[in-house]
Amino acid sequence: MATGCIIGLLIFSLSREGRGSLMEALGPKLKQASLSWLEGFRDACCLHRAVIYCLRSRQLAIRTGQCFLLNGLIFLGSILILNSVIIPTLQWILPEQCMQTSYGGQCSFGSVLKFYSFLRSGLLQLFYVSWFYPLYIFSFILSNLWYNDIAKYGFLAIGKSGPTAAEVQSAQEQSSSLDAPQINKSTDLGGVMIGIAEQVYSVVLLSIFFLQVYVTGFVPYIGKSLNFLLLSWMYAYYCFEYKWNFTGLRLDKRLDFFESNWAFFAGFGNPCVLPMFFFSPLVSYGVMAILFPLFVLTAAGSDADKLITSQRRKWKGDGLGRLPIFSIADYLSMKVLSFLRRGAQMQDSKEL
Repeated sequence: MATGCIIGLLIFSLSREGRGSLMEALGPKLKQASLSWLEGFRDACCLHRAVIYCLRSRQLAIRTGQCFLLNGLIFLGSILILNSVIIPTLQWILPEQCMQTSYGGQCSFGSVLKFYSFLRSGLLQLFYVSWFYPLYIFSFILSNLWYNDIAKYGFLAIGKSGPTAAEVQSAQEQSSSLDAPQINKSTDLGGVMIGIAEQVYSVVLLSIFFLQVYVTGFVPYIGKSLNFLLLSWMYAYYCFEYKWNFTGLRLDKRLDFFESNWAFFAGFGNPCVLPMFFFSPLVSYGVMAILFPLFVLTAAGSDADKLITSQRRKWKGDGLGRLPIFSIADYLSMKVLSFLRRGAQMQDSKEL
C-alpha cells in the first residue's frame, strides 16, 4: 500500500514537472493537425469544381443529372409525398382518436380505433415493401455504377489541367516497361493477378472497416464522436479511391499516404458526413447519394499532395506521423482471406 502511494506521488510530481514540456511538445503538433484539417475541409468545400467539370464534359453532365434525378426527384420526392400526402390522408381516413362530442362523452369505439391503427400500419408497411425498399436497392446499385462513370468522365475533363504526381509516376512506370521488351507475357499476367488480388483485398478491407464504423456507434459516451470521425475517414477514402484507381496508385501507397495525412482526410470527410446527422436514415441516404458524386469530382480535381507538401514545408518537413486507421480492418481482412484460401486448398485436395 505504501509502495503504491509512493509510486503515485512520483507519477504526480513527474506529471507536474513534465506538464509544461509535454504541452510544448504537443502544441506544434496540435496546431499542425488543426491547420491540416482545415485545409482538407476547405478542399472538400470546393464544390464549384464539379460545375466546371460538368461544363467541360457533356457525358459527365448527363450522368450527374441522372444521379440528381433518381436520388433527388424520385427518391426524396417519394419521401416527401409519403410524409405530406399519404400519411395525412391515412390519418384522416383512419383516425387515431375519436372525435370528441360536445357533451364530452368518452369514445366507445376503442376496438375500431385499434383496427384502424393496425390497418394504417399495414398500409404503410405495404408502401415501404412495394415501393421504398425496391427503390432503395435500385438506387444503391445504379448510383454506384453511375459514380464510377462520373469519376471516369470527371477525370477526363480534368485532363486539361496537367498530370498529377501519381500520374507522372504511373507514366514513368509505363515508359520503363516499354523500354524493356524482354519482359515476357508471364510478367504481364502476374501484374494482372496482383491487380485482381489488390482489388479483392481492398473490397474486404473496406467492408470490414464499414462494420467497424457501424459497431463504434454503439460505444457509450464517445460512440457518436468516434463514429463521426471514422465515417469521415471512410467517405474521404471512397472519394479519393476513384482518382487513385484511374492514376494507377498501388494499394499500399494509398493506405500509407492516407494514414500519414490523417488530419487532412478527416477534414475532407467532415462535410461529406455532416448531412447524415441532421436527417432520418432514408432522407440522409438520398441527400448523400446526391452530394457524393460532387465530392468525388472535388477529390478528383484536388491537389492534395501539393497542399500537404506546402504544409510540411511550413513545418520544416516535420509530419504528424502515421496513424494506423485501417490496422484492425487489415488484421481481420488477412484472417478472412487466409481462411478462404485454406478452404479453397482443402476443397482442391478433396477433388484430387
